Formats: sequence, C-alpha cells, structure tokens
Amino acid sequence: MPHAFHNPVSVHCGRGSLEQLPSILAGRRVVVVTFPEARALGLVARLEALLGDALVTVIDDVRPNPDVAHLAGLYNSFWQSDTSGDASCDAIVAVGGGSAIDTAKALMVGTGSGQFDELIGLLATGKPFVPASVKSLIAVPTTAGTGSEVTPWATIWDTANQKKYSLHLEATWPEAAIVDPELMLSVPAGITVSTGLDALSHALESVWNVNANPISDTFAVSAVQDIFECLPALLADLGNIALRERMSLAALKAGMAFSNTKTALAHSISYEMTLRHGLAHGIACSFTLPLVLEKAWAKSPDRDRTLQQLFGPDLSAATRRLRDFLQSLGVKTEFADYGVADGEAAAMIARAMEGARGKNFIGAVPA
Repeated sequence: MPHAFHNPVSVHCGRGSLEQLPSILAGRRVVVVTFPEARALGLVARLEALLGDALVTVIDDVRPNPDVAHLAGLYNSFWQSDTSGDASCDAIVAVGGGSAIDTAKALMVGTGSGQFDELIGLLATGKPFVPASVKSLIAVPTTAGTGSEVTPWATIWDTANQKKYSLHLEATWPEAAIVDPELMLSVPAGITVSTGLDALSHALESVWNVNANPISDTFAVSAVQDIFECLPALLADLGNIALRERMSLAALKAGMAFSNTKTALAHSISYEMTLRHGLAHGIACSFTLPLVLEKAWAKSPDRDRTLQQLFGPDLSAATRRLRDFLQSLGVKTEFADYGVADGEAAAMIARAMEGARGKNFIGAVPA
C-alpha cells in the first residue's frame, strides 16, 4: 500500500550547532523563550552574544507542563508588546525542554484580539483554524527527549479544570531545529532518564500505531536501539559528550518518527496520570510501555515484524526485557506503584483507548 512521509523542519545537529543560529535567523528580530535556570547556566549570556541587536527580549519564565493559568499572562503580554513597534519581533527562539518549546508554540499563534482566551476558545473546539498572525519558530532543545523541535504539536494544560488542549496547526511546525548536545551536558540524572524515556515512548508509540509507515519505522527502530544501548551508559557517565550526542540524535529520530504517526495509548494514559496523580510526563508515558506492548502484540502482522525486529519473537521475553530496562533506570512499572488501584487503572486504560491518541493504537482498532 502507498505511504507518505512529511516533515518540513530544517534540522541542524551536532556539537557546536548553536553557532548556526544567527545565519538561520538572517537578521530577523527575535524573542528568546527559555527556562529560568538558563541565566545561571550562562545560556542567556551566550544567546545575547550570538544574537546581538537582533534580540528583542528574553522570556525566561517557562514552567513545567505549561498551564493556562500562567500562559495567559505571558501570551497577552507578548502580543501586546508586539504591537508597540520597538518590542515587535519576526521569530521566536525556544531554548529548553518540551515545556519551553510548547510555550513558544502557544505564543507564536496570534489571535485577532491578541488575547489568550480567544486562543483557548479556538483550541476547545478541537478543529483546525487559521491564526490571525504567526511568528516563525526556531526550536533548540536542551534535553534529549521532547521531539517537539520537529513536530507541530504542543500540549497546554488546565490543571484547575482537569483538562488538556492540543495545539496542532500547519503554522506550528518549527521552521528549524538546532540539536546541539553540548547544551545537554548540565542536565541532571533524573531529567536525563525521564526525557530519555519520553523519547523511547515516542519511538515505540510510532511503531504500534495505525499511522506507521516504512519511513517512520526506520527512524523509530534506530531510536529504540540507540536508547536501549545509550541511556544506561549515559546515566553512569553524565558528562560524556559522545553519549549525549547519541541520545540527542535518538530523541531527534524518535521525534521524526512520531511527527508523522502521532503518539498512541501510552501517551493517552499519561495525560490522566499527570493531571490526576502529578506524575512527570516522561515517567507517565513510559511506565506503561510493557503493558501496552502486550496489548499491541499479535494485532497486526506488519507491526509484529517491526516489534520483533526490536524484541525478538517471544512476547514474554519482550515484555520482560522492556520492564527490566525501565526498572534498571529506577522506574516503577505498575499502576499500584503510583497509588492507582486495579479498578481505577482499568477504567483509565478504557478512557485512554477512546481518546484521540488512544485511537491511534493498533489494539484499539477492531480486528
């Protein structure tokens, strides 16, 4: 059967690739969106030196899991400032993990009123829309996991109302991604593990996916193999730049894979685990991977071939290998480990299967 693969992001990767940022921007005026610790790490000073007069301002108040309660103020201030001449910009440079890039994707989409409430109203419909204005986005990940630098998606959370919104427009593809492993050397062990497992989840979720294709499989299989080999070694040697580079490329390949397939059941489960149980995203979307692998097995001969390329022909050995891998990194793999009783877990899985991402899972499709 015919397949199509599409990804419009210009990718620049390797050690020192951040130095290419000025040439990518070609003199455009920019706002940098980054995380609070970026100043203490010297990253803001480096960006200021690289960008010079092209830098309008730095927004360094990014918070984990961007929430409407905080984003509203950032968004309204950004678009109000953009109309005042000297504060206007042509592009946004997002520097950080998934939260920084997701925040930048929310900011880049301008509504007619320039108000965040209008954006949320549009997202609540679940339908595509054409923004009144758009800023170009250059995504510079500082963790090896998000994949957001090569996808059009962003997740916006509404913790108070136990909701999440998915931002996904043609306009929200980044123009370019800069994947520089030197920016990842300061990432501590816990975040190295959780972001690495986010990448593993992206890759596996693109395999047991109704939208999988031979090109996404190529990226996904390579990413999974690299993460299995590299992540434990990196955890034991966090300052190893060669391992950081390999993990950064694995996360990039996983991002390329799910940029075309979207995620599936494990991510669908993760949203409720994050909203209701406060579990960090990388752990929330990876602790169920052995369970989801069991549910994916023998659902599709084509998908089985790819899964068996990774895990071999025996399901029990496959799930044991995946469970042992997660546990070796300190990740517990049962719902009960996170205070979720069996009945609640079953109901959560059923709800997740009916969600938009759950419907991408091959096990959600009638045989």
